[in-house]
Amino acid sequence: MIPPNASLVKYDNPVLVSRNTDKKTPRAKALKASPTPPAAAGPLPVPPKGKGTPMDAKAAQQTDEILNSILPPREWTESGQLWVQQVSSTPATRLDVVNLQEELDRRLQQRQARETGICPVRRELYSQCFDELIRQVTINCAERGLLLLRVRDEIRMTIAAYQTLYESSVAFGMRKALQAEQGKADMEKKITELESEKRDLERQVNELKAKCEQTEKRAAELRQVEEKKHTEEIQFLKRTNQQLKTQLEGIIAPKK
Repeated sequence: MIPPNASLVKYDNPVLVSRNTDKKTPRAKALKASPTPPAAAGPLPVPPKGKGTPMDAKAAQQTDEILNSILPPREWTESGQLWVQQVSSTPATRLDVVNLQEELDRRLQQRQARETGICPVRRELYSQCFDELIRQVTINCAERGLLLLRVRDEIRMTIAAYQTLYESSVAFGMRKALQAEQGKADMEKKITELESEKRDLERQVNELKAKCEQTEKRAAELRQVEEKKHTEEIQFLKRTNQQLKTQLEGIIAPKK
């Protein structure tokens, strides 16, 4: 028999459930459990008084049903045979709780669970420990066990919600990162274009400055030429005026 994975939850011994292959039709197949108690040859013995009442049996049956609903039996198949293992209904003692704590610490160390952060191994082991505590509490008080079951389901639902939120945030971050990379490429392309445009504008500015300097230089040369020409004309006109004045004085002087 190959038992399922070891769990911190306490289970009873597995029971072999085999199918009766004597029937020809599949619908006629019946389940039978092994081992089965032998049939008594004589009259059934009378149970001793004071060791059990119908109310106690009913309460124990109800507790077993609640335990099976909280922690369903484990089933596995080996060589075509079906094995079933139900959760134990034996009350736990103080020693069982101490052993549970020691076993939890041992498995955490054995499976190298992380002490902090997100760790699936640590989460699984603590979930099994919590299920075992629910089992122990349910045996003593079914109502308290059902309330703990409600707390456990709420915790699992909250963790699932956080996990969904984490996955969606990771996906959102990836989308934003991809958008940022794409935007970065676009910005780098735009920066390259602007730098090229800047170089062209700087070249145009330098060309215009050179043309402006040439124009100013040419204008200064023309101004100097014009000033020199104007000065020569003034000197010429002054000499001409002086000559004409002298001639006029020479013409006027003999008449006196």
